Amino acid sequence: MPHASTPDEEQPSFNNEKLYVNDGLLRPEQVGVLKPSSPDLPLEELRRRYNEDGYLFLKGLLPREDVLKAREEYFKMLAPSGVLKPGTQPVDGIFDDSKDVADFPGIGAGAAPGNSQPGEKTAEKFVNLALEAHYADWYKETFCKHPVLKQTIARISGWGDSTFAVRRSLLRNNTPGNKAIGVHYDQIFLRHGEDTSFTAWVPMGDISLTGGGLIYLENGQTLGREVEADFARKAKESGMSEEEAKYAFNQNMLSSGLLSDGPREYSEMFNRRWLVTAYEAGDVVLHNPYAIHASTMNYDPKNIVRLGTDLRFVDKSRPWDTRWDKYYEFNDGV
Repeated sequence: MPHASTPDEEQPSFNNEKLYVNDGLLRPEQVGVLKPSSPDLPLEELRRRYNEDGYLFLKGLLPREDVLKAREEYFKMLAPSGVLKPGTQPVDGIFDDSKDVADFPGIGAGAAPGNSQPGEKTAEKFVNLALEAHYADWYKETFCKHPVLKQTIARISGWGDSTFAVRRSLLRNNTPGNKAIGVHYDQIFLRHGEDTSFTAWVPMGDISLTGGGLIYLENGQTLGREVEADFARKAKESGMSEEEAKYAFNQNMLSSGLLSDGPREYSEMFNRRWLVTAYEAGDVVLHNPYAIHASTMNYDPKNIVRLGTDLRFVDKSRPWDTRWDKYYEFNDGV
């Protein structure tokens, strides 16, 4: 059940909905709107928004049918785990709420310390199928290599033919009521390369406002850069080598590499709002390596499993984090 609230916290967070994060209910003053952009805007305007805001929320960038086909394939793969409600279609991804959500944990940043396998023995079948999906041709050869994604990033970045989609990606589910993604920025996990990468976060299906979608800290990229610069200064003063600093940075955060497990407290600490929205299949959010983000908990009213993927793109003519030049696996040290 959602985090217990005191009476003065009971008011809806946004648009008459209550948005819960790992450490409780977001208050109305902690929430703003994630600004949508049309992919058809002039190139210079798209670049301006990306550079100023740290993100571009591109509505309907991908064909809806392509996204829903991938969603269907994913849940066909995971169906033998018992995650889906009997009598429902795989593409709908409706959780069987007669089951214990603890047996269906998500994988990825913040799910388990050190990128280890999440969950107990009872979760093994579900978790292993979720991992196998990363290697399926419908995902790694078709969806991850969608030409529209690469073309869009090549255009906005100006990298042209040097635009490269790295192999390692994070295909993440979030079953209703399970833990959400904590506060982080991506350079934390890509520190062995230049800070110029693009992340394309792709919701694989519609995600309601309360369905566990990504949320972005307002002007979070400026704070992310400050956090990074502060650590670099402290590392230099302590006499660390560059290589030692790359690893020591993560040791100074949570074991999972997060800035914080609790978005509500983080918002209070820095007096910045979380920007939220509902997502539709076909939407894509591009964000830079310092854009601070997290997710809400999934309390979708229809018990829909939230599915999304993080795809990273780099300029292959420049130094990039080659630890990502392989497919996702547990305990891979990244």
